[in-house]
Amino acid sequence: MSHLTLAQRYEISILSEQQLSMSAMVDKVGTSKSTISRELARNSDGRSGKYRAELAQRKCKVRHSEKNKKKTFTFQVQRFVELYLEQDYSPEQIAGYANKINEPCVSLERIYQFVWKDKKDGGNLYEHLRTRGRKYKKRGATNNGRGQIPDRVDIGQRPQIVEKKERLGDLEIDLIIGTNHKGALLTINDRATGVLKMEYIENKEAKTIEDSAVALLEEWKPFINTITSDNGKEFTNHKQIAEELNIDFFFAKPYHSWQRGANENLNGLVRQYFPKKSNFDLITKEQVERTEKILNNRPRKRYDYLTPNEVFANAINNNGIVAFIT
Repeated sequence: MSHLTLAQRYEISILSEQQLSMSAMVDKVGTSKSTISRELARNSDGRSGKYRAELAQRKCKVRHSEKNKKKTFTFQVQRFVELYLEQDYSPEQIAGYANKINEPCVSLERIYQFVWKDKKDGGNLYEHLRTRGRKYKKRGATNNGRGQIPDRVDIGQRPQIVEKKERLGDLEIDLIIGTNHKGALLTINDRATGVLKMEYIENKEAKTIEDSAVALLEEWKPFINTITSDNGKEFTNHKQIAEELNIDFFFAKPYHSWQRGANENLNGLVRQYFPKKSNFDLITKEQVERTEKILNNRPRKRYDYLTPNEVFANAINNNGIVAFIT
C-alpha cells in the first residue's frame, strides 16, 4: 500500500479541481490508480465531497493515531510471562493461553527474545524451555536391529478411525531410556486427548513392560481400543498385553516415528523433566507422578489451549468422541 506525501495530496487536489481523468492523475502524481481512488474516497470532505490536501492530511494523521498500538513488553506482561515460564509453559502456550483469557501479552517470538536475553544476563528462564536451546539428533543406524518381533501386526492394518484422533482409547506406547541404558520411563498416551500415563521401570525386559502396561491401563480398560508402538524388542509380549486388555496391538513401520507423532512429541515434553544422560536410578515415584500431573494439566495449542485432562473429561461426557479436534 502506497503512503502519499503532503505534496502529492496538493497535486491530487489541484488535478481533481481540473476534473482530469483518473489515468491522467496517475501519470502526474506518479502512483497507482487504486491509491488515488482510495485517497479520494477516504479523505474527501464528507459534506461537500471536495478533496482538499490539508483536510486529507489531517484525516490521515487521525486514522494512524487511532490504530492499535504495537503490544509492548510492560512490567505486567513480563510478570505474566515469567509466572508461566516457571510453570514450564512453552512461549507458544503462554501466548495462546493469554489470548484465550484476554490477558495482555506479546508474541511467542518476543517471549523467546526475552528468554534468551535473560540467559545472556545470567538468568535461568531458559531452563524451563523444553529443549533448553539444544537441538535433537536424528536416529541413525544404531537401531538397525529393531523390527524383528514375532507376530507383529503392521500399522497398515489399523482401523482408519485411529488416524483421525477423534476417538478416545487409541493409545501409543514407548520407552524413555536412562543414561547407560539403566532404567526407563514407560510412557502411554491417548492419541485423541493427549492424556499421559507414565511409570518408572528398572529394565526393558518384555515381561516387565507387559506387567507395567497392563497395571497402568487397568482403569482405562473399559474404553481402550488400540495400542501402537515402535519396533523395540521390549514389546515382544504384545500379544499378552492385547489379550489382558482386550484390545488390538499394532506396530509402526520401522523408522517411521511420525506414525507415533503424538508419543514422540510427548516424550520430548517428558525429557524437559528427565533430560538425556539423567541417572534414572535416582528417579522417585513422586517425581514421575508430579511430571505426569503437570503435563496433563498444561494447556495445548492443539486443543485451543484446553488441557489434556479437560479434553479427556469432555470425551468421557461425549461417549468417547473428541469431535472438535482438527
